[in-house]
Amino acid sequence: MFRTHTCGELRQANVGQQTTLAGWVQRTRRMGGMTFVDLRDRYGITQLVLNQDVNADLFEIANKLGREFVIQVIGEIAERSNKNANMETGDIEILVSELIILNESKTPPFTIEDNTDGGDDIRMKYRYLDLRRNSVRANLELRHAMAFETRRYLDQMNFLEVETPVLIGSTPEGARDFVVPSRMNPGQFYALPQSPQLFKQLLMVSGFDRYFQIVKCFRDEDLRADRQPEFTQIDCEMAFVDQEDVLQIFEGMVKHLFKFVKNIDFTDSFPRMTWADGMKYYGSDKPDIRFDMKFVELKEIVSGHDFVVFDSVPFVAGICATGCAGYTRKQLDELTDFVKRPQIGAKGLVYIRCEADGTFKSSVDKFYSNDDLKQIAAKFNALPGDLILMLAGEKRKTQKALCELRLEMGARLGLRDKNIFAPLWVIDFPLFEYDEETDRYYAMHHPFTSPMLEDIHLLETNKGEVRSNAYDMVVNGVELGGGSIRIHDSALQHEMFKHLGFTPEKAEAQFGFLMSAFQYGAPPHGGLAFGLDRFVSLFAGLESIRDCIAFPKNNSGRDVMIDAPSIIDQSQLDELNLVIDLKEKI
Repeated sequence: MFRTHTCGELRQANVGQQTTLAGWVQRTRRMGGMTFVDLRDRYGITQLVLNQDVNADLFEIANKLGREFVIQVIGEIAERSNKNANMETGDIEILVSELIILNESKTPPFTIEDNTDGGDDIRMKYRYLDLRRNSVRANLELRHAMAFETRRYLDQMNFLEVETPVLIGSTPEGARDFVVPSRMNPGQFYALPQSPQLFKQLLMVSGFDRYFQIVKCFRDEDLRADRQPEFTQIDCEMAFVDQEDVLQIFEGMVKHLFKFVKNIDFTDSFPRMTWADGMKYYGSDKPDIRFDMKFVELKEIVSGHDFVVFDSVPFVAGICATGCAGYTRKQLDELTDFVKRPQIGAKGLVYIRCEADGTFKSSVDKFYSNDDLKQIAAKFNALPGDLILMLAGEKRKTQKALCELRLEMGARLGLRDKNIFAPLWVIDFPLFEYDEETDRYYAMHHPFTSPMLEDIHLLETNKGEVRSNAYDMVVNGVELGGGSIRIHDSALQHEMFKHLGFTPEKAEAQFGFLMSAFQYGAPPHGGLAFGLDRFVSLFAGLESIRDCIAFPKNNSGRDVMIDAPSIIDQSQLDELNLVIDLKEKI
């Protein structure tokens, strides 16, 4: 055997026993005639001791050890005289009697430590070394625990795990597909699935009334902190259910994961918020409700004072930051610069300080009297010491900018604690969203989402007011998952395609098999998919999902470790009947 124990399991109760350990050299320390080696494996670190007076040959070998050498040692477990309370094995050490170098190592390009000196690029290039770090390994152990508990919960709820195809047909209505050429069908292509949506609906038609799958999905999209070209979903579908059934089952799953993985016990039902209220009070369909600071709309009360910034726009709103009236001019200028960033897009910021003596100081004093400012402050229930921040402009853009300002103030005030979790359901989304560039409506979620039955009559007359039977699970401002009750009636599905601009021929070409299946007794069904990567990163308190994926892509969608994507041989192109024509973008 290469080892009888791991480097994380030995304790004082093992003192006097013989052990064989194997692992990587974390560090060595030489102190006169003694050499101390920290030996690391996945489970922990154990200190090794080599004494020149006891075994000179081993001492000489030990002094040649470098960082990340792979070694095997045999020795006696002894109690440490200088115990290390920061190590789980800190009460013991190994008095080495045999030492074998199993493999030498080049000096790593960065230190294998929690606080490494390696930047993102170098760590991604040598990801196999980065995975040796405790912090990265802990993320993957957390991911394993969450996947395991997910399967355990869903199994107890009678769900059946079913694998669905990875090579499917392209459905370019959503994000861009990754496509795969078919050698056996020249000129034709598979697509990698953006989700198993169609197949899980077909499984409901097939009588598998409770399906789940922890599944890879693929979207050819520009990357950001919570997005990768390939990601993992906890994908679920249920038959003979309405929205309440789905919410109850998966609220139970979220509570189960919090309880068994984070030891956080949610006993109350999660709050529910309509999409309209999320936009009205938070400017977001994924509001962070760990703190209040709701929007207050002010257009009516601030108009008519000859302040053109407010009078000339359709929407004015603000937030109240508790205890921030002492903000300096420099801090207020920083906030103004923040909201004027191109990605936020506000033109400026108006503030009102609620002074301790009951008076008000504002950037618009020349247009508003103290009584006017008092009336505005009353709309916020502002108290002395509070700071009111206001933005104005087109409604949606201003709501988005005010949302970013709210989150910034929440961060500055320490209200976005990663160890506090505030889940909620967001419901009643619009069924359609309008795109001005293409002058048409698109499905906000996907074409198979059912409208609310009471809104079906609006499909012909007012698409923008039709609500969908859809729902999202949001925690701390992060959309962890979403789903909907599906359309299971062929006639309604055809009508939905019509309103989305599909010709009958296009609908038949892309989704004919699903429409055909619906004619053989499709049950009412609905489901939900959680982003496993986002879920893990939330639990781990990470800024990016990349840190909980074993081998992620960088911000350009490249795997710099294996240098992919890459050019393929001409012989492969010939076999696939492909010609590469790289045209310069104008």
